[in-house]
Amino acid sequence: MQITWTSSDHTAVHIYPLYQDQAFIYPIREAYRKAGQSVWFRSRSDEDKDVFVVGLGDRGKASLEAIRRAGGLSARNIQKEGFSDACLIREVASNKSNSDVKDCEWLQAWIEGWLLGLYGFHKYRTASQPPKEVTLRIRPEDWPKITDLEIQQVIRTAEIRATGTMLTRDMVNETPDYLHPGRMVEWMVEHFKDTPVKVTIYTGAELEERQMNGLLKVGAGSVHPPAMIELRYEGDASLPLISLVGKGITFDMGGMNVKSGKDISDARMDMGGAAAVAGAMDILVSQRAKVNVVGLIAVAENVPDAHAMLPSSIVSFPNGLTVQAANTDAEGRLVLADSLLHAAALGAEEAVEIATLTGNVGQALGLGIAGIWGDEDMTERLVSIGERNGERLWPMPLMDEYESELHSDYADLSNIGSSSLAGAITAALFIRKFVTEPMKWVHIDMAGTVQYKGDAGFSASGATGYGARLLADYVTSRNEL
Repeated sequence: MQITWTSSDHTAVHIYPLYQDQAFIYPIREAYRKAGQSVWFRSRSDEDKDVFVVGLGDRGKASLEAIRRAGGLSARNIQKEGFSDACLIREVASNKSNSDVKDCEWLQAWIEGWLLGLYGFHKYRTASQPPKEVTLRIRPEDWPKITDLEIQQVIRTAEIRATGTMLTRDMVNETPDYLHPGRMVEWMVEHFKDTPVKVTIYTGAELEERQMNGLLKVGAGSVHPPAMIELRYEGDASLPLISLVGKGITFDMGGMNVKSGKDISDARMDMGGAAAVAGAMDILVSQRAKVNVVGLIAVAENVPDAHAMLPSSIVSFPNGLTVQAANTDAEGRLVLADSLLHAAALGAEEAVEIATLTGNVGQALGLGIAGIWGDEDMTERLVSIGERNGERLWPMPLMDEYESELHSDYADLSNIGSSSLAGAITAALFIRKFVTEPMKWVHIDMAGTVQYKGDAGFSASGATGYGARLLADYVTSRNEL
């Protein structure tokens, strides 16, 4: 058990989360009180405890994400030092209450960050043993307003959310020789076996019957056939159906417009949106959430060979639109078009579509925040959720006048814009063409947020798990309306 709720303290380390205005037992520089900073105070005898201080910054500005990151930073530092357990210390008398953060919310965020901080992808490391687990002890006397029943719920919720996020991380971190389209299908079938999720797989002739030509064309060059994975969970079938749509390109070599570079191994992460949908579904099912949701994962491998789609090929869609594939490295929007048309055919009232779609969005927003386009009410709710759970979003414009850049002389649309500018916006405009009214829709371009290049907060280098908690929280929030 990684989390224990007990007054008994036999740990070697005490963790002190410290706000800027908080008194402390030792003199400490102001710099170490800032959010994201930490410092060790080493014991001088076996009887004393080592002390790890982690800064939370200004109490009035401290967000749940700051607490989450402090928990993850603490876990990774304590694990790195080889300790097997630690005790979280909260001095009630010196901690003024923060009106914006309730005790249960504070602890859930800390535990969530702690569990995510201990995550590592060690599957292929054979020369070294994976780090030991670290148990976190929480003292009931530090949290007099929280009952035993409430702490059980807090721990359980944090574990569910961390587990769903770690599923997403595992999928994104996997190697493409293992996680090809067929293996992703197997993974989803196996993972949701014996759960309330109904898994339906469309391949081959079933894709042809449904005219999912985007998937068929994009996946034509691979030895692993493409598939549409449908994950249906009816926690309350009387509610409107919400669809979560994820791009699942298990390796994006660019097709015949082949990518080049010294190291293109990050192309395996082009299924980050699909992994986010899988993680969100895992969270919702584990919570037994009272929701009506379908996850749609369009999975393919975009590689060149004699059967691969050629640049300038025409792709026909069942809504009557034809698309000239001017560049086969703009494949994601083709498989998302299939997914959104399928979501509408299922009767979805809303579609939240998420994809590692363009490098352009990272150039605009960096690696810490994703872009979002589409319905204003859905966008506002998702942005608010992201501010609380740390998976942040920035509203981006759908510039109607840019649609002219998608002109093709040979088809209704080109799959890339004619300009080298505003690529993320023109991609969103393209996808909008395949949203069937009255279904509401938002598009999230998470290409910049799918991975960290180095250890940060509660994330080790590699996949962040972005999107799993964001999507799950959005679906459950619909019950509040």
